[in-house]
Amino acid sequence: MAKMINKTLVLTYIYLLIYILLSSGVILYNKWVLSPKYFNFPLPITLTMIHMGFSGFVAFLLIRVFKVVSPVKMTFEIYVTCVVPISAFFASSLWFGNTAYLHISVAFIQMLKALMPVATFIMAVVCGTDKARCDVFMNMLLVSVGVVVSSYGEINFNIIGTVYQVMGIFAEALRLVLTQVLLQKKGLTLNPVTSLYYIAPCSFVFLSLPWYVLEKPNIEVSQIQFNFWIFFSNALCALALNFSIFLVIGRTGAVTIRVAGVLKDWILIALSTVIFPESTITGLNIIGYAIALCGVVMYNYIKIKDVKATQPITDSLPDRITKDWKEKRSSDGESPRGVELNDEEAPLITSRLSHIGRTQLGTHTAV
Repeated sequence: MAKMINKTLVLTYIYLLIYILLSSGVILYNKWVLSPKYFNFPLPITLTMIHMGFSGFVAFLLIRVFKVVSPVKMTFEIYVTCVVPISAFFASSLWFGNTAYLHISVAFIQMLKALMPVATFIMAVVCGTDKARCDVFMNMLLVSVGVVVSSYGEINFNIIGTVYQVMGIFAEALRLVLTQVLLQKKGLTLNPVTSLYYIAPCSFVFLSLPWYVLEKPNIEVSQIQFNFWIFFSNALCALALNFSIFLVIGRTGAVTIRVAGVLKDWILIALSTVIFPESTITGLNIIGYAIALCGVVMYNYIKIKDVKATQPITDSLPDRITKDWKEKRSSDGESPRGVELNDEEAPLITSRLSHIGRTQLGTHTAV
């Protein structure tokens, strides 16, 4: 039993490490591809469409050709009323998030992503899936103040990039809430492969509309670099991130996921200043981000406490690991605790979505 627990813990940490590396890698890779100072492919919608097309194609092969994964029973009514609106906001969050890379640094984008709990809470209250509470409101206020201070300290502050990133955050927050409101009521559960199978093509279609208006007229073959291996490896990394997230949510709980998210953000901020020298971090940036993180940590504590209050028995760590391991073996691969981890190009959906799972892992979409 001890060996089994140790092996499970080791695998959990390995999966978390893979997730952190892939998530950070995808963000930095996208920044490098999109930035005019580096690879110079300033077409964020086109890049996102490449990712969606590649992911949808791989999912199609796995489901329809190789039959590795079985499709779910998807009716036309569920597709139109659930998948289509979720795909629309998912596509919007990717579009806005990627466009922000053209104007602001990776480090500042990660600091702005601290607003994700604020956006999710606001959308949850508006949609009626959560109630306005004074303690949560104070945490959200603290997060907002921290982000404002961090923005004030940003040397290369750009209003256009900031607006795009905030719009992307709120689009992702609305997608998360709609996932619960629409799909949970239908009792529909999608794993990463079936999720990409249904959502990626629909998102591709939505992205084609702004692409036709905004980017197609500006595409000149003589000025745009297209390296097959660059885009193939970039899309492959984004796809691998989806599967790493599937491994993580099947092995860990909300607390571990959030700690890993905070750690990843700090690592990403540090790496971005090394890889992209123009990403200068000031003292006010750090102070503001620290204030925002305090609010996020307090918010997470409140939500985790609320969830524990509804559970009469709390398992010890070894018991929980053993239980999760057994559930993992007997289940069809879904997360045993209904935790949803959302990240770059990761439209993961579970029908057992908890409020903790709805808030993004200190990140949002930056594919």
